[in-house]
Amino acid sequence: MRTHVLAVDVGGTKLAAGVVDAGRAIVSRAEVPTPVSDDPAAVTAALVDVARRVADPVRDIAALGIGSAGPVDPIAGTVSPVNIPAWHEFPILAALEEVVPGRPAVLAGDGHCMALGEHRLGGYGAAMLGIVVSTGVGGGLVVDGRAYLGASGNAGHIGHTVVDVNGPPCGCGGHGCVEAFASGPAMVRWASAHGWSPASGAADARALACDARSGHAIAGRAFRRAAGALAAGIVSAAALVDLDDVVVGGGVARAGDLLLAPLRSAVSERAGLPFVRRVRIHASRLGRDAGLIGAAALALDALATRDRHAGDDRHEYDRPDGRASRRGTRAEPEPSSAGVRRSA
Repeated sequence: MRTHVLAVDVGGTKLAAGVVDAGRAIVSRAEVPTPVSDDPAAVTAALVDVARRVADPVRDIAALGIGSAGPVDPIAGTVSPVNIPAWHEFPILAALEEVVPGRPAVLAGDGHCMALGEHRLGGYGAAMLGIVVSTGVGGGLVVDGRAYLGASGNAGHIGHTVVDVNGPPCGCGGHGCVEAFASGPAMVRWASAHGWSPASGAADARALACDARSGHAIAGRAFRRAAGALAAGIVSAAALVDLDDVVVGGGVARAGDLLLAPLRSAVSERAGLPFVRRVRIHASRLGRDAGLIGAAALALDALATRDRHAGDDRHEYDRPDGRASRRGTRAEPEPSSAGVRRSA
């Protein structure tokens, strides 16, 4: 039996790939910045190249796991990331299945992969929300040890929950979403509009964090404003799902207590009911590798499911909600598993 899987993590800031073993240790990894381009082919070429870079030297890759910024369609194998405008209904599974042909492949949101990767470390309760704060704001739920994807594969997308009905427009087409306040670009836009400019270099989230840490008032307010929006989303999610834990990762979250300290404070101020107040806020322990490890975990889980049902084609194209896919027969319900398909 092959013992490694290819894991891919797609976001608006970076494209990463890694070969991961059965113990969820990363054997090799590579990443490149996500091309800033309106040309789908340019982004696709960068993605396939980084995947081949780690996959080609390894002969025993058993499966492919992909975590991508969304929305995602795990059964169609497509993604339409709000923060990668070049891709709309992009067939990401088909593109990457060419790297490891003939292997089972699974697709989920990057937030789900991050959440699952963190949860598998242990130390968290039964219900956990993972949040990726970066070029966008992604999210994913783990319930009773499994990623809960929902009927479409997009459950837990906290970045597009509305926290201010009269708030600023969001890239998703809505208004007042968490992402419109708390993504790195949104924070920079707000700070720039209120008089901030970087002490040196480009006006980006890293420069904003550097200036906030140096005491720049507007930069500090930008982080507190983002934390307030995240807190409103977390409190609502905790009330809906009865969360035990929230893990926050992503590039903006690497600012540490610049974001997490006001976030914990705002959650404490906004939470009223005792079961909401008990939610715990954590920094990611896996950092940049969380998405890769979670994508690998989904792929390894898919292999285990396939082996349990060897010879039963009903599981070849499972939907997250257990309904039949457009290519598969009706599957037994597995409400918290990702859609899995096998390459031709």
